[in-house]
Amino acid sequence: MIDKNTLKLLRLPFSFFLMPLFLFALSQSPNIIIFKTIISFLIIHFLVYPASNGYNSYIDRDESSIGGLEKPPMPTKKLFYTTLVLDFLAIIFSSVLISPLFALCILTYILASRAYSSKQIRVKKYPVGGFLLVIFFQGAFTFYTAYLGITNTPLLLNKATLFLLLGCSFQIAGAYPLTQVYQHKQDYDDGVITLSYKLGYIGTFAFTAIMFFICNVCYFLYFNLINKPLNFYTIQLFFFPIVVYFAYWFYMVYKDSNKANFKNTMRMNSIAAICMNICFITLYFINR
Repeated sequence: MIDKNTLKLLRLPFSFFLMPLFLFALSQSPNIIIFKTIISFLIIHFLVYPASNGYNSYIDRDESSIGGLEKPPMPTKKLFYTTLVLDFLAIIFSSVLISPLFALCILTYILASRAYSSKQIRVKKYPVGGFLLVIFFQGAFTFYTAYLGITNTPLLLNKATLFLLLGCSFQIAGAYPLTQVYQHKQDYDDGVITLSYKLGYIGTFAFTAIMFFICNVCYFLYFNLINKPLNFYTIQLFFFPIVVYFAYWFYMVYKDSNKANFKNTMRMNSIAAICMNICFITLYFINR
């Protein structure tokens, strides 16, 4: 039986923030298999992501705010065993209900997540290495895996789809440092030097702006190569509220670095997730 604190540390609601790329893959999938789409969504968002969150909390034993939890409880051994069960179920269900290739992708993502957090490997303590691992696996790799689950067919790699995958990774590259901006002291005390810490508050915002600009360029090239420019301009419409709040938050942090706090970070995450989830659902209906 999962206790209340263990359930909290799985951070199931946080999966909402990681949902946009699955919905993006759905919007770009030409052949949607409804059953496999539902199962792959449930595997990724209710097994893989919670297990990753829980394992990270078990290893880090955070005493201050983490993504989605302002006051996290102390983890117990039960949390560790729960993450193992969730990972095992994810691999079994992926293999039986989707495909062996999808299961391999899920296993690869799980191993990368463990390498990121584990004390033995601890990729997260390296500012560049941790950054690159996250943007690849939460960006291009997640899109590829989601597309595979939705269509039961591997994404065909060509010039257009390479720009698409790059755009996905640069989208995460813009978001990821912002999620670290309120944790500089906590991470440093834990022996973790994040990219955001190295960049500083102002540098983090400037870096994020550059990453999102490159992301936009990649999406522009992708949608023009597939002759769907309307998709690109639809994305810009939904990006606008994100840019407005980002600029406002940047201004606040420029005036007072204490504004780079948990509350404002979660507000930024919420605005971005809501806008992008609605955006990619809209693209789905446009493309149908």
